[in-house]
Amino acid sequence: MAVTTKAVAVESPARISDLVFALSFTTWTGAIRRGLCMPEDRLAAALPSSSRVRRLLVSNPYRSLPVVLARSALRQREEPYAESADVRLHQPLRLRRFDPSDGGAIERTARAYERSVWRAARRLGLEQPAVITTHPLLAGFGRFEWARAVTYYGWDDFAAWEPHRRWWPAYAEAFGRIRASGRRVVAVSDTVLSRISPTGPSMVVPNGIEGSEWLRPGPAPDWFLSLPGPRLLYVGTLDTRLDVDQVREVARAYEHGSVSLVGPVRESDPLDALAGEPNVHVFPPVDRPDLPGLVAAADVCLVPHVRTPLTEAMSPLKLYEYLAAGRPVAAVDLPPILGVSDRVALATAGSSFLPAVEEALALGPASEDDRLAFILENDWKRRFELILDVALAG
Repeated sequence: MAVTTKAVAVESPARISDLVFALSFTTWTGAIRRGLCMPEDRLAAALPSSSRVRRLLVSNPYRSLPVVLARSALRQREEPYAESADVRLHQPLRLRRFDPSDGGAIERTARAYERSVWRAARRLGLEQPAVITTHPLLAGFGRFEWARAVTYYGWDDFAAWEPHRRWWPAYAEAFGRIRASGRRVVAVSDTVLSRISPTGPSMVVPNGIEGSEWLRPGPAPDWFLSLPGPRLLYVGTLDTRLDVDQVREVARAYEHGSVSLVGPVRESDPLDALAGEPNVHVFPPVDRPDLPGLVAAADVCLVPHVRTPLTEAMSPLKLYEYLAAGRPVAAVDLPPILGVSDRVALATAGSSFLPAVEEALALGPASEDDRLAFILENDWKRRFELILDVALAG
């Protein structure tokens, strides 16, 4: 997929800089425990080895002191970060667990968090660091007079994510402040970038893949290989973004094959609606090392999503992983999916999904040369260089 720039052109990037990276809603320990599956997780893991970063402070989101003490008493271990003389992980603490949702309290919270990060940056010896944050409220409400530049990395559209509904007005205010300040923005899709409408340097950088994970996919799990073919596979969160009608249509058309839905169950209603389909199988998430082998054993991989503000904005990580495994894909024609690969057969949202599945089956697996070329082109390393081009520009 082409990576596009929007708004003001990015200046010639600085080669080396001190950097602060502030995570959004999950700590580094949480990132490790969810398998480093999100873009901010991958970026946090990659930054300590970047030749463009001189000194690095990675800051967790706020954590509640009572919760931290309780977990310590239960001897719940924190995952170590790649700290060194020039790299530190910072943990701001407070009493409350969740961010406030009213404007004045949000501003006070953002400023208090920012002061904590500033003190940690001074202790590490950072000099006019660039700041990248994945937290929309911090990007909008933080002052950062001590930073050389501030970049908001919008790796998801939190302003369309239902669990964050109480903060949607605050996100809108934060985006307005980002526009007014001319702060920099990197977004995973044109939709996310358009929602913010930045006036400063900006770029669309879609999701990517960790190339080393996909170079040599391992064996598929026995439980998957035992299913009848064609084996049709969906990997991802199981919730209302799934178009149940499309899944049911495909299952009935390939009644002698199998449709596997693999991932954490966030909302059970869609699965309840599929309970009567004998060849639809629901499985829990697989461990990250087993994922490439699972995907590589599928005949066709699926993205049967409904069209909502959230799905129109998200850059589906699963799509890149499907293609990295060389699998043909049947997907709904959502904006971030268009143009990613000619090995994606498209269906219109809400219409019959069968023609796309039939076309994908006819495509068959990619050649090994094409598969490896896709991995190289869409590796996170390339994506992160583009993000740093924006964040570290002079």
